[in-house]
Amino acid sequence: MQLANLLRESVDVDCDEAWENERTPTPVRVFGMRLHSMGLSVWEVVAVLDVLGVDRSHGAVWNWTHDLVESQADPPTAAPSRVAVDEKQIEVDGETKWLYAAIDTESKLLLEIDVYSRRGIGPAATFLHRLTEKHDVSDTEFLVDGGGYLTALFRHGLNGQLNYTDRNHIKKWFQTVSMRIDRFHSFWRDSPASARRWLRRFRHHYNHDRPNQAFDGRTPAQEVLN
Repeated sequence: MQLANLLRESVDVDCDEAWENERTPTPVRVFGMRLHSMGLSVWEVVAVLDVLGVDRSHGAVWNWTHDLVESQADPPTAAPSRVAVDEKQIEVDGETKWLYAAIDTESKLLLEIDVYSRRGIGPAATFLHRLTEKHDVSDTEFLVDGGGYLTALFRHGLNGQLNYTDRNHIKKWFQTVSMRIDRFHSFWRDSPASARRWLRRFRHHYNHDRPNQAFDGRTPAQEVLN
């Protein structure tokens, strides 16, 4: 397939294990998933591939997203000095949910994301616990607003402060993800699991594929690993 040969030169395709017994060349699948992560719906990805001469069904492309998300590892383990945490209201199948996110203010690495049915001390404590399981945050200073975070931090013996000025990184990330969501729908007409899958895929795209101007085009993952 000519398209696959062209993409192979510029797209990292080190994920063949995610798509065993797939007839579509891996570079084409990776290209399609990049488009989806950047904000195109599955239907729009199908349309773009069709224009490029690749005839695949909506179901096939949807399966690519599911298989890839399940195979991709979490962000690299980090020991950040400062982490900004925040939450944003979204809608999933017509119901209000809360998207929680945490970002390393130095490397810009998106450390964790999750979706909860409400906000407050309970979800904040659960979210912070997930961070402690994946990253070394014993000496980290957390930058938070109200939202029950100070109590949640105390429960886990973590350090933090109310900070409404030095949390621009997390605000910018929410702006970015909001643009992606609004690009193809204002809310998910599906289950929270579907929302989490797309968000995990976007997290990987943000950390590993999306160049950051602050690092001369390197990604947050490259900044942490190097």
